[in-house]
Amino acid sequence: MEEIKTAQATLKYARISPRKVKIVADLIRGKDVKEALAIVKFTPKASSDILEKLLKSAISNAENNHDMRMENLYISEIYANQGPTLKRVRPAAKGSAVRIRKRTSHITIVLKEKEAK
Repeated sequence: MEEIKTAQATLKYARISPRKVKIVADLIRGKDVKEALAIVKFTPKASSDILEKLLKSAISNAENNHDMRMENLYISEIYANQGPTLKRVRPAAKGSAVRIRKRTSHITIVLKEKEAK
C-alpha cells in the first residue's frame, strides 16, 4: 500500500483573529488548489490575502520538496488556532482603563495528492 504524500505550510503569530480566518478557511476546505486560489482571490475578507500567500507557499512546498503535481493537489486540512494575545491598555472615563486584546493566530494548511485514476 502506497502512503499518501502530504505537504504543509504554517504561519505563526499572524496578527488577525482566528475567528476571522476560519470564515474563509471553511470556504476552501476540501477544494482543489486551483479552485481554492480563485475563491481566496475574490473573497473580500481581511484574511483572504494572508491565506492566499500561505496557500501559494504550501503549493511551492509540495512541488519543490515532495515532488507533487499541482493539478492533483487538494486542501485536506486547514485550521487556525489561537496564538498569544497582545494585551494593550486604552484610557477610559473617570481615570479608568480598558484592556484591548489584539489576538494572533497560527494558521496551517495541509495539502494532499489525489490518487490518479
